[in-house]
Order: sequence, then C-alpha cells, then structure tokens
Amino acid sequence: MLDVRAPVEFEQGAFPGAENRPLLTDEERHQVGIRYKEAGQDAAIALGYALVDAEEKARRVAEWRAFVEAHPQGLLYCFRGGLRSRLTQQMLFEATGIAYPRVAGGYKAMRRFLLDALETQAVDAPLIMLGGRTGVGKTPFLTRFERFLDLEGRARHKGSAFGREPEPQPTPIDFENQVAIDLLRLRHRAPDEPILVEDEGKMVGARQVPPTLFERMRTSPLVVIERPLDERVEQSLKDYIIDLEAGYRRVLATDAAGASERVRAHILGAIDRVAKRLGGVRHARVRGMAAEALDAWYERDDVQGLRDLIRVMLVEYYDPMYDYQLAGKRDRIVFSGPPEAVAEELVSRGLRPQGSPCS
Repeated sequence: MLDVRAPVEFEQGAFPGAENRPLLTDEERHQVGIRYKEAGQDAAIALGYALVDAEEKARRVAEWRAFVEAHPQGLLYCFRGGLRSRLTQQMLFEATGIAYPRVAGGYKAMRRFLLDALETQAVDAPLIMLGGRTGVGKTPFLTRFERFLDLEGRARHKGSAFGREPEPQPTPIDFENQVAIDLLRLRHRAPDEPILVEDEGKMVGARQVPPTLFERMRTSPLVVIERPLDERVEQSLKDYIIDLEAGYRRVLATDAAGASERVRAHILGAIDRVAKRLGGVRHARVRGMAAEALDAWYERDDVQGLRDLIRVMLVEYYDPMYDYQLAGKRDRIVFSGPPEAVAEELVSRGLRPQGSPCS
C-alpha cells in the first residue's frame, strides 16, 4: 500500500508492508492545515500547490510512479481517504496516465476495521497457550507448527528485563495492527483450528497485548515445556547473548567490538533494572559476575562465566518468579513434559507441524 500521509503520521502508526511516499512534508502539512482552518479547502489546496515547485512535484510523482509500477495490485491511502489521496490520484494520472485505486475512508477506516475485527475474532479464538520456564525454547518451538501467533516476534522483545532486541519496538499502533492482521489471517483460513500462542503477560516489553486477546489467553488451555537446567542454560546463552550480539552486528552494521559493547550495556542495564527484586547484596554479586563473564568472553572467547551467570539468574530469580506465576494457572494446565512429548500432545489436539502433508 502507498501511504501518502505526512511522515509524522506514518511514524505514529501504519500498516505492514505500507510505504510512505507523502504528498506533503510535515511542515507543508502544518502550513496547509492552518490555511484550511483560516480560509477553507480551496485556499488550502492553493497553498499546497504554491509550496511545492515543479521540480519537487515531478520528483514526488516519479516516486509514486515507481511504487505503483512495482505494485500494480496495490492501493493508496491518506488519513481519511479524502483530499490528499484524491489529489495524489489526480497528479499521478495527469503525469502518467495510471489510474491507481485509493482506499475509501483511508487509514482511519482500515484501522477501525482492524480494531473491530480483532475484538470479534479474539473473543472466541481457539488458542492453546505454550508455557515453560525461561530457557526452554518456547519461541523456536512455536515455529514447529503451522498455526501460531508470535507476540514476541511482533513486539521485537523477548518479554523480560533481558528481552530487548537490537531493533526498537514497533509503535503501539503498529504492534496492534500486525497482531490483528495475523489473527485475522489465521481465523480466515481455518476458523475453528487451534492457534498456538506463547503464554505472555499483559505487556511484551513496552507493548500491551490487545485486551480482548489477553483475556482469551488467560482462559485458554496451557501446555508446559520442561527441560533440564543445563539445556536451559545453553538455550538462554544462545537466545539472550550470542544471538543478541549477532543482531547488533546486523542492525548496526558494526564490527564485533562495537556489537560487544552494546551487549555489555544491554546485560548490565538489564541487571540494574531488576536490582530491587534481586536485593542489594545479590544485585552487586550478579553484576560483578556479569562484568567478569563479559570480559572473559570478549578477551578469550570463554563463555563459561556467562553460563554461570545465566544459571544463577535462572535458579535464583527467574525460576521462583515463574513458579509463583504458574501456581495461579494450574487449573488450566492440560499437559506438561519435554518438547517432543508436548509436540505430540499438540498434534493430538489438532495442531499441524510445519510441512505436514495436509497443509
């Protein structure tokens, strides 16, 4: 979709796959808005044309043309589907002869549709919740099946103090839009087939799970993965440190040293964020362990100190917290066991593995 709203509007929230090719810049939109309030639509349109010279107009039209030629089945939209999208259509047609459709009602109408659909589809969605202590590998386990809702992936956050990703979280609107679209697609394809969802709290990082969906999650059956502590330590090392450094290298296009410094700040900052829960003495001990372990990793490629750190955090912090939370969900647990046993149980409940013959 071609989004012709101003950049500031696009940054506040858009739709997956939409590209911003604005009719007006932020400043132009501001000036035109003032003129509209003072003198009406015709005066606002006249100012818009006056603000954009012929060369700049040609550049913007060329951007629109490149988009529509690359996406001939697409649509364009502005905020309400009114003046800006109609003017874009007109300018594009006059310059190129291309008649490109627009969304009636614009972004506002599509957003309202998604919110309404999310409410109706989430309230009775056939969810199966996937739980387990930190490090059992819940997120990669999700992808073993065809039908899953990856809230952490959409939120770009692993859901704990250590769960921040190299890329910033999406805006609240973008997160909500994407979750709504994912759920609608799953229910449209097979309304009554189960959907696997990781057992999350109300917040995934700084993003809130849509309330109706969260209420459905709270009442849905729960399966729990169990793995030995040593395996969980290795999984956590990969998920929270090794993959994190690789992510910083990719996102920042930096070398190992630059990525490592980001990881150091990330780990130490996460420990500081849970300082009150750890208590002063334990916080100081864990922070010292982390600093020494990170030095050993950077200087000698020795990760044993990181394993020791992770083990302490799992045993002394995350496991007691998870066990306390799980105590309130025991009436919903329908199965618990190692990953392969959980996978078999989920298949028996109607979830299809990726690549299954009937997919």
